[in-house]
Amino acid sequence: MSLHFSHQQSKAFVLAAGLLIASVLLLLLGISVGSTGFESVLNMGRDPQAQQIIWEIRLPRTAGAWLAGALLGLAGAVAQGLFRNPLADPYLLGSASGASLGVALAMALFGVSPLATHWLARIGLTGAAFIGAVLAVLLTLLLAKGVQHTLRLLLAGVIVGVVLGALSSLILLLTPDIMQAMQSFMLGSTAFVGWTACAVMAAVFLASVIAAWMMSHVLDGLALGEATAQSLGLRLPQMRAALVAVLALSTGTAVAQTGLIAFVGLAAPHLVRSVVKTTHGRLIVLSSLMGAVLLVAADILARWLIAPQELPVGVLTAVLGGSYLLWLMHRQTGRGAGL
Repeated sequence: MSLHFSHQQSKAFVLAAGLLIASVLLLLLGISVGSTGFESVLNMGRDPQAQQIIWEIRLPRTAGAWLAGALLGLAGAVAQGLFRNPLADPYLLGSASGASLGVALAMALFGVSPLATHWLARIGLTGAAFIGAVLAVLLTLLLAKGVQHTLRLLLAGVIVGVVLGALSSLILLLTPDIMQAMQSFMLGSTAFVGWTACAVMAAVFLASVIAAWMMSHVLDGLALGEATAQSLGLRLPQMRAALVAVLALSTGTAVAQTGLIAFVGLAAPHLVRSVVKTTHGRLIVLSSLMGAVLLVAADILARWLIAPQELPVGVLTAVLGGSYLLWLMHRQTGRGAGL
């Protein structure tokens, strides 16, 4: 038993090291991919414009993709542990629909006029997305009457997501001029991420990963069943509420900065568990690193595949993540087991 545990510890360490190395390599690749290609990197020392492209556009965008992916990977690990459901994702409590509704309302009320300054538009939409995501989670908690019953919380999240999604569609029908701008948010993009957004995501990620890691024993207890977790003396209502807060904060922050990016939070914990079986404390950290690597890789592909144009990064993550999960379901079905 101890040898098996030690082996899994070693695998977790190797996976973490591999993901960190991949992060560094992808960061270097990310600052080299763009409409001007490698020329900006080669001319960075003597061309002020090349320096500006690297330091003000490519580097914060790549770092922002890493941080957003880390937040989504962390949220996915927390959601799957909290709901004891391998198909749970960060948007399960209605945060995605709430963020979409917040952005749609902001665009409809304030418009997308070119007269509005760029920074004001970005701060306004970012704030609207975050507030919408948090309010959606609070509405889910209100309908579920707290966090005591996992199934009720899950159903409330689905209902809130459907209703708020319908309201967003209604706003788009009433104000069709915002449809193109709204589409960019719905498909996800890291193109507008700057250093300020990176600082916000870094602070939230640091706080969230520490909080989730400190409460990981609760997720370990829940994996054994609710009755077992209670018998271990865990304060489930308070701990559940704190984990839901971590889930809402990390998801809302990522969505506010990059829009709706699908499957990263769902696929990252699955990829980690396919390599190593470990406790939720390590799973949370490894899922964060895996989500970061996935989103940076997808963002680089989105910039490179049809350069100098770009694909929406959310489209790539949906195609790649969905394909992986379909393959995983097919493999597990062949073995007579579920996900």
